[in-house]
Amino acid sequence: MEISRVQADSPGRDDRSNRSLNAEWVEITNTTRDTVNLRGWTLRDSDGNRYRFDNVRIARHATIRIHSGNGRDTRTDHFQDRRDYIWDNRADTATLRDDRGRTVDTESWGRRR
Repeated sequence: MEISRVQADSPGRDDRSNRSLNAEWVEITNTTRDTVNLRGWTLRDSDGNRYRFDNVRIARHATIRIHSGNGRDTRTDHFQDRRDYIWDNRADTATLRDDRGRTVDTESWGRRR
């Protein structure tokens, strides 16, 4: 499992609309040969904001996108149902942890002060 892409800065104005919030996302790719259930796994930012996965299965070599805003979860897109941005545009770290709290992958951008 890996964090394969991050779009921390949604295109256009940051107006907190659901459209803008959902243009902020993190992609997670299953790099294994087996389907993986992410139940209990978490995705966090540097400020401690956390998204906990429920019964989310990712097929082998498949990718899912985790959006910040509201929406209906599908096989390829999941929504944190937040009303504010999660990822800092300039500098942040996305951390994926398994159901035992072990870090599986991180993706950082920019420089934190």
